[in-house]
Amino acid sequence: MKRLFFSIAVFFLFRATVFAQTNAVVMTYNIRLNVKSDGENWWESRKDKVAALMNYYEADFIGAQEVQHEQLEYLLKTLPHYRSIGVGRDDGKTAGEYSCILYNNKNYRPVQQSTFWLSQTPDKVSMGWNAVCNRVCTYSLFEHIKTKKKLWVFNTHFDHVGATARIESAKLIIERIKELTANQNYPVVLTGDLNAQPTDAPVQYISQHLNNARMISAMPPYGPVATWNAFKFDEVPKGLIDHVFVSKSISVQKYAVLTDSYDKKYPSDHFPVLVHITY
Repeated sequence: MKRLFFSIAVFFLFRATVFAQTNAVVMTYNIRLNVKSDGENWWESRKDKVAALMNYYEADFIGAQEVQHEQLEYLLKTLPHYRSIGVGRDDGKTAGEYSCILYNNKNYRPVQQSTFWLSQTPDKVSMGWNAVCNRVCTYSLFEHIKTKKKLWVFNTHFDHVGATARIESAKLIIERIKELTANQNYPVVLTGDLNAQPTDAPVQYISQHLNNARMISAMPPYGPVATWNAFKFDEVPKGLIDHVFVSKSISVQKYAVLTDSYDKKYPSDHFPVLVHITY
């Protein structure tokens, strides 16, 4: 009889774990590369502000763009509870910008990870279509340490010049998502600076397959619509080009464009987008 009760208890504990909903906080943030021509907005003048912002909001996942290797090293040193996934786009190692995923290792562990190039030859360092830079998408399957629930997270940065490259990049990412979820349909989050507005073709295409987090937030979106500020504190920001998308099985509780500032300056030329999800 004791064995029977024990087996029943184990069954219901397993069932509760498997079917329990898991909450996560996701951020997408173009931190602006390290370039001295930015003058007073140079990385060395604002890197502590970027790190402090990330530390304060405690996102489980940060899809970061324009991250150079020395910037990534600084963030990982300053934020000891974060680890990173991703490679430099120019050599598949440390050269060029990363579109990396920072994840809170107190809550999640990576199960599977990779980076592919947004081009006709995605499995090697390459430039696609009419892009003017190498562009990549980094992704990982994560497992929540307590609930064991799994979640795919993708992060990318589309070309700022090539319109064809942007739409083809969107198609390539959706194709890869379909391939990875064909047998095990885990939920998906896609973050990125798409250099495209909600009415532009790349965003419209992705929205046919994934939900735009802003559009389905249970709480009305907080903050301005635009996410690109160009470091111009006294001007109205223009351009909703930083996005978070989620698969149909994910619900969005909150969506915010964060306008944190210091001394009439912004930590980056983009605002971070913060999203609370349940899956």
